Amino acid sequence: GLHFTDIVLGRLGTAGVRSAEITLHVGAGTFKPVKSDKITDHLMHSEHFSVTIETIGLLRMNLGNIIAVGTTSVRTLESLYWLGVKILNRSIAAGAGPRLDQWEAYTLQQEISASDSLDAITEYMRKGQLSRLDALTGIMIVPGYRFRMTDGMITNFHQPGSSLLMLIAAWLNESWREIYDYALRNDFRFLSYGDASLLFRE
Repeated sequence: GLHFTDIVLGRLGTAGVRSAEITLHVGAGTFKPVKSDKITDHLMHSEHFSVTIETIGLLRMNLGNIIAVGTTSVRTLESLYWLGVKILNRSIAAGAGPRLDQWEAYTLQQEISASDSLDAITEYMRKGQLSRLDALTGIMIVPGYRFRMTDGMITNFHQPGSSLLMLIAAWLNESWREIYDYALRNDFRFLSYGDASLLFRE
């Protein structure tokens, strides 16, 4: 997150907040405006992400207290959950790189717990002698999506008509409009180098 200097991270650590890094290589598709009349017609390009086995373990130990920094982290965390579901359903082919397509999260089995999903990923990595999980995700998070891994979110203010704002709308439901109206009335700065918000769901 661009808002966190080493000093700030150090102070958070002193206060007992643990942090872990996950990587999503963001492509231009993330910032591509949504122009289609139906969201199902919008194409979300797949992006590469990687997470270490140590981070998977840290996430597993802290389920229920995970604050994602940035929408890219949210997409990675939620993609991890669904990859674990796919592993449990044996729908990741041997030798193929793990991949989550754009709308798969809405069609896969829904009842699996986050802990079981992460345990499945850990076992998959151990069997494959992997210290880092490298995967692709095209996940599109829109209103109606049920979050499995994310308990809070720190993020910037996003521009209208973007897939990022749809993710925020999925997180906050209708209250996103009130928050964005407040930001506009008070001259908050938008986009990557703008102001940040800490968002929890009611």
